[in-house]
Amino acid sequence: MHEHEHRLHAIAAHRWRIAFILSAIMLAAYYGFILLVAFDKELLATLLSNGLSLGILLGALVIVFAWVLTIFYTLWANNVYDSEIAELSHLAR
Repeated sequence: MHEHEHRLHAIAAHRWRIAFILSAIMLAAYYGFILLVAFDKELLATLLSNGLSLGILLGALVIVFAWVLTIFYTLWANNVYDSEIAELSHLAR
């Protein structure tokens, strides 16, 4: 195997690690919220202000958190992953 192939495999493994970690974080947030819905409805029914319960706020925050993780991954992929792949393709020529 050439050095370029080893480096490509290392870059791909790094991308999978990042994707796995972010997926695990998102699943923990989502299932944490679902477990609260299932087992602590009283807590989620707590009114924070007129018409806003803790459950609605946490549900919205789970959605925003998914956007934040997506933005993080996109920025990482555009700035780190893509530049490493571009550098590797220039070296392979």
